[in-house]
Amino acid sequence: MSSRIMFPEGFLWAVGTAAYQVEGAADADGKGLSIWDTFSHLPGTVFHDDNGDIACDQYHCIAADVELMVELGFPAYRFSVSWPRVQPDGSGRVNEVGLDYYRRLVDLLSARSIEAMVTLYHWDLPQALQDRGGWVNRDTAYRFAEYARIVASALGDRVTLWTTLNEPWVSAFEGHAKGRLAPGIRDLGASVRAAHHLLLGHGLAARVVADVAGASSRVGISLNLAPVSPATGRAEDVAAATRFDAHLNRWFLDPVLRGSYPEELLDESLLLAGGDFLREGDLATIRAEIDFLGANYYEPRRVVAAPAGERSGGASVPQGGLAYDRWLGVVDVRREDLARTSKGWVIYPAGLTELLLRIREDYGDVPIYVTENGAAFADYVDPAGRVKDPERVEFLRDHFAAAHAAIVQGVDVRGYSVWSLLDNYEWADGYSQRFGIVFVDYRTQERIPKTSAYWLKDVIAANGFDTD
Repeated sequence: MSSRIMFPEGFLWAVGTAAYQVEGAADADGKGLSIWDTFSHLPGTVFHDDNGDIACDQYHCIAADVELMVELGFPAYRFSVSWPRVQPDGSGRVNEVGLDYYRRLVDLLSARSIEAMVTLYHWDLPQALQDRGGWVNRDTAYRFAEYARIVASALGDRVTLWTTLNEPWVSAFEGHAKGRLAPGIRDLGASVRAAHHLLLGHGLAARVVADVAGASSRVGISLNLAPVSPATGRAEDVAAATRFDAHLNRWFLDPVLRGSYPEELLDESLLLAGGDFLREGDLATIRAEIDFLGANYYEPRRVVAAPAGERSGGASVPQGGLAYDRWLGVVDVRREDLARTSKGWVIYPAGLTELLLRIREDYGDVPIYVTENGAAFADYVDPAGRVKDPERVEFLRDHFAAAHAAIVQGVDVRGYSVWSLLDNYEWADGYSQRFGIVFVDYRTQERIPKTSAYWLKDVIAANGFDTD
């Protein structure tokens, strides 16, 4: 039996992208190099050695893409600004032509009554700053605040929703401990320092945006979060889940919302990274007043404790190589009874409800936007020129229902941004994973809305849907 799910009045539906994944125009109009421009051109770092030089060419196709969003009925567009497009050297000189691109984008959105949701940083650090240490260098946090002031001054009269950082955990640990993403560093101490400086940059930038963009602005941060559970009831596995939760979720939630780091990881993190990285006043800065929390959810995490011989205490962990896994002492164990996306991630909508309820229980009634949720599937154009993706429709329907279940239980969820508008450059996976609700032929740049795009149009128009 079907039932009707309706979202609160004023609920904000959005669709998202990130600059490096869609813009292309890698060296156009004075843009500087980003760490992803560098990393993606290193042989063997990205699937098929793909890069984002062209991507979806949105830099040149932006007017058509805005019209596509109008056609699909989206009230809001979440996008990121390319820091090296605005400041090629990461500091100092402003590239006005690059900044004009974002002025034009916001104007196009405004003219079509689409709200702009601006993310200041989605992983594309200027290479010039990386050459000076990147996020491992404390100064980068202050350069980020300088850049935030430039963008907020240019767009603040037309943009009210601002996100400082997208998924700093990924930037810090995938980029600096595991080396799987740019800048490709494998140094555990460096990753802890990078995480702290990213958060420091958030706190500094949040204050700048609130000051420059004015009273109508709302500022938040988007974190990749997931419920964490032990795969067994063994004491060591329960302890491993608690440790991993502190690392994945609380290492970012606690300082942003409480002004502290998790005690169970703090001492060894200070030893790993050098105690000087955490200075007096830093945590007060990180705990800037935010107007909302962005929650990015893709899959739950299920773990067991690593075998004793594969664990290592904080200060004794050698830098590089497998240091991260040995330090954490945790092994991921994905459930075999759940369906998966083409990326291999398990599909578990109830995890979103669990996550949203947990945030309210632990941190109070902070307003929340689901700022990323979506799935990759093996989409293709059929002989009739259509792209049918019933798996994505089911995925989104069930996750929307999971968010609604949290709303019914009192969580202040104010909007939902689907990832993503377009099939795009999926970081180290290159062009092998299609997350878009719109199919992109990368050879011709043709856009073909998928079944899910039209289903979403109906959901947005009704502000709800039937569960069947």
